[in-house]
Amino acid sequence: MPRSGFVGILGKPNAGKSTLLNWLLGEKIALVSPKENASRKRVNAIVMHKDNQIILLDTPGLHEKEKLLNKFMLKEALKALGDSDLVLFLADVRDDLDGYRWFLELNKKNIPHIVVLTKTDLVNKEEVEKKKKEYEELGKALAVIPVSAVSGSGREELLDEIIKHLPEHPYYYDPEIISTENIRDIYKELIREALFEKLGDELPYETDVIIDKIEEYDNLDKVYATIIVERPSQKGMIIGKKGQKIKEIGMYARKLLEEFSGKKIYLELYVKVVPKWTKKKSALEELGYEVD
Repeated sequence: MPRSGFVGILGKPNAGKSTLLNWLLGEKIALVSPKENASRKRVNAIVMHKDNQIILLDTPGLHEKEKLLNKFMLKEALKALGDSDLVLFLADVRDDLDGYRWFLELNKKNIPHIVVLTKTDLVNKEEVEKKKKEYEELGKALAVIPVSAVSGSGREELLDEIIKHLPEHPYYYDPEIISTENIRDIYKELIREALFEKLGDELPYETDVIIDKIEEYDNLDKVYATIIVERPSQKGMIIGKKGQKIKEIGMYARKLLEEFSGKKIYLELYVKVVPKWTKKKSALEELGYEVD
């Protein structure tokens, strides 16, 4: 009987959760950005390792902000925690342990977890070992494993450790598929990544993407998407002078979509102002965020 189970990936914003998911999967399906709270929804990825199945649940960063959108993001993270057989708590090796102590308070069901030290390529070996020892001395984690998606170190060790703690169970999903996400959600995240890439710190937090329509053909997908902002000035920023910025965003997004799909992509992007959408339940639900 193989081992199969659900593994939640949790941590503070910018701990490297989406990077880790893409790295373990070997495909880019989750948005990666240095900007805090770039990920907003759970993304499921299916990793096969030595004939065992790991279903990874990527989540938004753990935070305590009060916006309605942020409350949704925290709820998504906590839901993944409750749905998991095992949790990977990701911690930037340069951070203190405050975020980890908060996670321990949130983990009321005492779901077993592994601490994954990320971005270890940014410090020397002595600093990695010192931080690893700090976590080990708390005695709460099954293991503390340093990794680096940049150098490639720690991947096999982490996957082997995950499998050890999953239950014996038949596969939950066809081992040929890599994600339970539908193509709309993945395309949306890749377009959001293009926005982060081309606007950087200038990108307003109040920006999102709706996939209006996808027309699928054998060797081509036609994708029509709308970028949502809260204010006219933000719309102007995204369109840019004589439409130059939206053109750059579109070219980069099309490249990401083609790399993922293996098809040619025809992409049309529109920009729409929806005032205060991050604070309105109806607007959030239209964008796919279920809020209480």
